[in-house]
Amino acid sequence: MQKSGFRLSSLRGNYMKLDGGAMFGNAPKALWTRWVKPDDRNMIEIGSRALLIETKKDKILFETGAGAYLTPDMKKRFQIMENHHVLLESLAKKGLGHEDITHVILSHLHFDHAGGLLKEWEQGQKKMELLFYNAKFIVGKTNFERSRRPHMRDKASFIPGLAELLEDTNRLRLVDNKDKLVLDELEIEFIESQGHTPGMILSYIKIPDRKILFAGDIAPGHAWTNLPITMGYDRFPEGLIDEKRQVFHRVCKDDAWIFYSHDNIYAASKLLFDKGSKRFQPVCLIKDLDQV
Repeated sequence: MQKSGFRLSSLRGNYMKLDGGAMFGNAPKALWTRWVKPDDRNMIEIGSRALLIETKKDKILFETGAGAYLTPDMKKRFQIMENHHVLLESLAKKGLGHEDITHVILSHLHFDHAGGLLKEWEQGQKKMELLFYNAKFIVGKTNFERSRRPHMRDKASFIPGLAELLEDTNRLRLVDNKDKLVLDELEIEFIESQGHTPGMILSYIKIPDRKILFAGDIAPGHAWTNLPITMGYDRFPEGLIDEKRQVFHRVCKDDAWIFYSHDNIYAASKLLFDKGSKRFQPVCLIKDLDQV
């Protein structure tokens, strides 16, 4: 989508499969199967989408997906569905390489959001290597520290050694709640969330006449806009529900779009709040960004 000198794109990354029950927390299977159908092992497809915003000067990438850095046995364990680095392929279709990206904004450092920072696995490689040679990396300070010293419950979600690789670039910026990134007419406000993982950063994006919430894992897909629906992976589900309520009211008030990084069908939607039922409902669901 091209508007007012900005081009917005939804880029596909490496899809994966996860257990449907884990993805929908304490919601009964009879409920969540209305939204997504599991296979015979109860696994559901998890989409991987990055948001790319191109301005006259900058190319800002939100998330990188799981990428293809894992060894074959680990790819099988985590059910990564493609062996090659799909995000790089998606960038190439836009006429871009990873070296053209000026900013990479990561909501948090879980492997399915940050793994795409790394080069594709090769037989015999001795260490991980970062891509995006010219980009500034923006991460929440609290989540960055969490990735260094994770709790045993979420240790498997982080990539050992990634924090040090990012730090060694001297291109790392750590942000706190309400910090901003301003690039000409583009303004990105960072909102800290604690419910999914400590210090996850939501990006509230403002361009002329448009606002977009990059929701990270506060709402990985449109089904999770239903306030009580949380994931088994969320560290503090009750707090997450309160966070969703607050930020979703702002999305409704601003007539903003919400971008879904894990929805395997839809890229974005708007939200409608029903005062009677006190529920949020996704409306204007779109599969790409040509309507944003």
